[in-house]
Amino acid sequence: MILSRLLAPFACLNGAMAVALGAFAAHGAGPAVKTLLTTGAQYQMVHALLALVCVLWPSRDRLILIAGGMAAAGGLIFSLALSAIALLSLKAMGAVAPIGGLLMILAWLMLAVCALRASSKPA
Repeated sequence: MILSRLLAPFACLNGAMAVALGAFAAHGAGPAVKTLLTTGAQYQMVHALLALVCVLWPSRDRLILIAGGMAAAGGLIFSLALSAIALLSLKAMGAVAPIGGLLMILAWLMLAVCALRASSKPA
């Protein structure tokens, strides 16, 4: 399945970007932008890991892979929006950050539905 082959590298690149962003926040960013960058990096890392969990999920449910894609995309959008606000003073990106947040929330909810569906199936 193409989605699972693309999701793992996408999640890994998200994880690498989150580490780089977090390192910059810790060592190179001024105090005024540190909080935004750190928050973006944390959310991006958590959702990169969630995407990898979805790739490794025991069942091959397409909805699980979609949830993983939404998690990774949401984390990236959220992180990039906060970075644009912090580094480029693009306050308008404050309207974009909730899109990433919504994707992350939907990913968790979709995964919960998949987990409940799987637990209701006989062994």
